[in-house]
Parts: sequence; C-alpha cells; structure tokens
Amino acid sequence: MALDVREPADEAAGARRPARRETTTAFVVSRIAVLSVAAAILLYAAPPLVATESWIALAVLCAAGAAIAYLYLTRRFVPAKYLVPGTVFLIAFQVVPVVYTVTTAFTNFGDGHRGGKAEAVAAIESGSVRQTPGSPEYTLTAGLRGDQLVFLLTDPRTKQVTLGTADGVEPLAGAQVGVTGKVLRAPGVTVLTAPQAAARGAEISALTVPTPGGAIKANGLSRAVEGRASLVYEAACDCVRGDGGTWTADESQGYFVNDRGEHLAQGWQVNVGLDNFARVLTNPTIYGYFTGVLGWNLVFALASVLGTFALGMSVALALHHPRMRATRVYRIALILPYAMPSFAMLLVWRDLFNRDFGLINQLLGVHVDWLGEPATARLGVILVNLWLGFPYMFLVTTGALQAIPRELTEAAAIDGARPWQAFRRVTLPLLLVALTPLLISSFAYNFNNFNAIALTTEGGPFPADSPQVGATDLLITYTFRLAFGAGGAQFGFAAAISVFIFTIVAIISAVAFRRTRRQEEVYA
Repeated sequence: MALDVREPADEAAGARRPARRETTTAFVVSRIAVLSVAAAILLYAAPPLVATESWIALAVLCAAGAAIAYLYLTRRFVPAKYLVPGTVFLIAFQVVPVVYTVTTAFTNFGDGHRGGKAEAVAAIESGSVRQTPGSPEYTLTAGLRGDQLVFLLTDPRTKQVTLGTADGVEPLAGAQVGVTGKVLRAPGVTVLTAPQAAARGAEISALTVPTPGGAIKANGLSRAVEGRASLVYEAACDCVRGDGGTWTADESQGYFVNDRGEHLAQGWQVNVGLDNFARVLTNPTIYGYFTGVLGWNLVFALASVLGTFALGMSVALALHHPRMRATRVYRIALILPYAMPSFAMLLVWRDLFNRDFGLINQLLGVHVDWLGEPATARLGVILVNLWLGFPYMFLVTTGALQAIPRELTEAAAIDGARPWQAFRRVTLPLLLVALTPLLISSFAYNFNNFNAIALTTEGGPFPADSPQVGATDLLITYTFRLAFGAGGAQFGFAAAISVFIFTIVAIISAVAFRRTRRQEEVYA
C-alpha cells in the first residue's frame, strides 16, 4: 500500500497555489475581435473629431478605447469581458434610439424646424436674395473641391474666374475658359458636366456665396447673379426686417412672427413641452384619426395572432396524431411560406389581389377591387398575414406538443374524457403555458407590422377627404407618413405617436405576462 509522504509545508503551498485558468480558442478569438473593432472605431472616428475640434467627444472616445484595451488585455474582470459587448450594443441600439425618440417628441423638429436659430436666419437671408439693378452677372460653372460644391464664376467682360464657396469668393488662377465663358479646367476643382450639374440642381440653387455687397445666387445652371437680401436680421430687436414689415422672434413657436400672426417659412427647433401629445388627444381631427387607426390596429394584431395560432395549432395537432403518415413531407410543405422572403411574398399577394389581372379574380370569375374597398382590403391583409404567419405557429406548436407527455392525454381518455375535453382541459392549457410569451411577442410584432401594410395596400384605400390616413393604416404606417410623407415631415409629432405606440404595447404585454405567470402557477 502506497503512503502519502507529502510534507505539511508542501500541502500548504499547494493550497495557496491559484487554480490555473484555461485559455480557450473562443476566448482568444473574441478578445481579438473586440479589440479590433474598438481600434477600427477609434481610427475611423478620431480624425473627423480632430478636424472639427470636438475635443470633449475625442476625450470620451479615447477614454472608452483605453478602458476596453485595459479590460481585454488583463486577466482580471472575466465576467465583464462577456457582459461589456452586449451592454454596449444594448445601449447603442436600444437605449439611445428610445431616448432620442422620447426627447424628439418634446420638440417641433420637422420641416422648417430642422436646425438652430442661426441656421434659420442664414436660410431666411440667403433665400431672400434678389438681383439689384446694375449688379454683376457671371457665367456659372459648378464644380467640386473635394466633396464641397463650389461655383466657378466667369466675368463676361474680363474673362477672369473667381471661386465661390459658402464662405465667400476668392481668386482662382490657372483656370481654362471656353468660348462661351464656361470653365473647362480649374486647378484643385473637378468641373461637373451638364448631366452631373443637373443631378445636383437642388444643391446648386441652395448654395449662397456671400459678398461684401450682398450675395451671389445661381440663376439656372449656367448663370449666376449678385444681389441683396430683402430680409435682414437685426440682433438688437431679435427680428427680421424687410419690405413686407417686421417679424419678431417667437421662442415658443420657433418662428419669426409679425403683428398679424403670420410667420416666415423658415423656423428653428425649440422645446414645445407636451404640445405634441396634447395635439393627439385634443385636436378633434387628429384624435379621430388616431382612435380609428388604433381600433383597426388592435383588430389586425389580434386577428393575425389568434388566426395564425389557431391554424398552426390545428395543423400541428393533425400531424401529431400517431396514425398520421408522411409527416415529414407535410411539414416541409407547410413551412415553405415561412422560408420564403416575406417582402417578396407580400408583393406577389398584392398582384394576386389586383382587380384587372389578379389570379384570384380570374379563378373566381369575378371583377372585385379587393384592395380598393376598405372592408375587402382589410380582409385581404389579414388573410395575407395569416398565410405568412401560420407556419411559425405550426413549428413552435409542434415543438411544444412533443414536450407534452402522451400519458396525460391517455389518462384523460381512461377517465372518460372525450377528445375535445382532453384537448380543452389538458393539451391546450399546457400549450398556452409554453407558448403565451411567443404569442405576446407575436402580438407586439404584428401591432407594428409595417411591411404587411406598406407592401400590399400602402395604407389605402384613402378617402377623398383624408389623403393622409387610409383604411388599412396601422399606427406605424400612419407615423411613417407623418414623418416622411410628401405633405411635410413632422418628426416631433411622429415621435409623440411612437411613444403612444410603445406605451400601448408595453401595457398590453405587461398584463398578458402577469396572466401568464398565474397560469404557470396553476399548471406547475
């Protein structure tokens, strides 16, 4: 028999010796990946911050880079090495967008209110520039100096070329001028061709070149004139004066307003408090739109979830029966709608519902405008969503059914329960305990199912008296049209509606999860 002859000192030293840590390949790869991404972000973001002299942002960026380097180059803080990337992405892609949306909801951010007051004053003055009698006219050639749009201005009398930018004019030597006065080549400037200049027509029209006597504006794509601003800002009165009167700054509205309550088109971004939220709840027209869309939104989400769940569960129960044959073939065929790109299938369904050449009308021998009437359009989008969504419910229900012991249903049958009673008393409650969280998430998804509406009906059909709100609009498509529609962007108001959407979904989800916990306690 072997004896353990270790000395007590050796045993104590072994007890004090720290456990050896294993360094896995995955850990090394993840460390290299995180450090590489952090270094790439640092190298990408640092030069622009230095160029704009944003020293505080640069200091924060460097401090974050140093902290990440210290964290991943040391053997300490092992849990933090795994938690930090997820936390950073959570903040970047969840917390920051939510906070930005909420803060935007308290502003008048939108068309006419996109920048600060100084930018509004500059836009008002530059937009009011008018040619004065006897002012110079130039032959205009648009060009690019780097990424900056510039004017190459040729004096018709002297053929001298000057360079015009948003900062002013400066002499330009070495330019080659053609017979018509157009600049053919210029040092340091890429001359735009006629098609290229036409593509940038809006930028060329918006560019204002300040001069000591006024400003130079483009008049078309080949001519520029020097004029004076008919509206001038005066800091002493915080107002804009012009031939039409005086407009005084109103900080509550973010506009320059005259005595008659009229305001200039260009304003600036200000905090409006709860005005956007109050507008949703107190304006009769907007409140009517909002409640109507909300009611249809709830119907669409509930019908989509309950319909897909009922159909998916029915198919799963049929294939789960022990006497069923060729279940693999059926399952492969049933998940095809889920495997195909939804955006492509939505466009296909839109064409199937077409009144003139749609397959549905041709098969039924009718001439129904399915997407042109409110009732049939709503029924159509629900059916399309049902076809797209039931394979998912079929898959999750199949997995949940396989986890339910057959002994439970067999025991119910022995006790005299009919198949429907066994399903209602045993199978369905156990399915709901497992699938209720998925049903809640499916409700939240369908409540904001932008693609299902935008790619089939685009929110329509629209009534003649309300071109902004359609019969199939969800709150998310209505919000999108407010924020980016042709009628003018209202980002602050759209953000307020987004906050309402978030609140509604959060309340419904919280109530549903509470009921789920009660179910789990009953069937645990």
